Amino acid sequence: MSTISVPIPAFLEEFIKSMISSGVATDKADVVRKALIKMREDEAVNSVLRAEQDIREGELLEGDLDELVSVI
Repeated sequence: MSTISVPIPAFLEEFIKSMISSGVATDKADVVRKALIKMREDEAVNSVLRAEQDIREGELLEGDLDELVSVI
């Protein structure tokens, strides 16, 4: 596992603190990890939604379904 240091504005620092104090996350790193996982999941869902839209518009899908699922 690697460590990165990222400057953040005060309003995000307050949000991180509120996530910790409310028990959503255990520490700052946990908040960031959960946010990145959520972003990754959202991107996978958006990929599926775009593919469904392509199908509705009559466009053919190409690719490996197993590879698409592995993104999730």
